[in-house]
Amino acid sequence: MSRTCELTAKAVQTGNNVSHANNKTKRRFLPNLVNVTLISEALNQNVRLRISANALRSVEHRGGLDAFLAKADVKELSQRARLLKKQIAKKLAEQSVAA
Repeated sequence: MSRTCELTAKAVQTGNNVSHANNKTKRRFLPNLVNVTLISEALNQNVRLRISANALRSVEHRGGLDAFLAKADVKELSQRARLLKKQIAKKLAEQSVAA
């Protein structure tokens, strides 16, 4: 399992530890990933995703998973999130036609 957020594509970054003597050693900056279950209101189902804590705050700020995916750039989403975005868009289109 890669250390990448499924919604924002936030991934591992590299850098240096720098000592007082200015010695540099390689290090990794890992994203704060959490396993969460989000509710898709359009699909009426729970979705388990591995996202960063920052992405979780963004999802809540935008008003839920459906609203977040509607605005999200397809390039940043994981394969599962892209599929989810298509399913939600299709379901919302069906509901708007039926109403």
